[in-house]
Amino acid sequence: MRKLLIIFFLLSNSMVLFADDESQIVGTKAQEWTVSDWFNSRPLSLGDLSGKVVLVRWWTDPYCPYCTASAPSLNEWYKAYRDKGLIVIGLYHHKSSMPLEAQQVKENSASLGFKFPVAIDRDWITLRKWWLDKNPKARWTSISFLIDRNGIIRYIHPGGQYVKGDDDYAMLKSRIEELLTEKPEE
Repeated sequence: MRKLLIIFFLLSNSMVLFADDESQIVGTKAQEWTVSDWFNSRPLSLGDLSGKVVLVRWWTDPYCPYCTASAPSLNEWYKAYRDKGLIVIGLYHHKSSMPLEAQQVKENSASLGFKFPVAIDRDWITLRKWWLDKNPKARWTSISFLIDRNGIIRYIHPGGQYVKGDDDYAMLKSRIEELLTEKPEE
């Protein structure tokens, strides 16, 4: 029983730490990204997307089980909601010991069915600025940020996967639909 209490205490403390780290980010203005090598789009800035709801998902190669599992959800939401004001942005961050090759990233994004804009976050510059530097205890780098029409971060999925039928999928879909009903501030 004592071991169970200790485990519960440790888990609840780490959840509080995570919630505190996330709460420092949600509600703040998203900083401009520093990315390169755009696929499926001309180079975009956050400023270009003013008035849109933006879902930013970091991903690695198709061998990442969380990236592969979440790809159908990203593709589904892009197709279903792009005409309603959602833009999905895939930001690739390189984890392999092999050299980064933009053509391979392009092929990998195509193999995942990505039709939405994809760019490379070289040296994890934006991932660090948006997430890792503010959340040193982060477990995942396959994180998603949901940004409203005014450029404010409104929801963070802390990483891993979201798959149709699970709670994370339902929560993110619900948040997307909620933000799509909101009008941008003038």
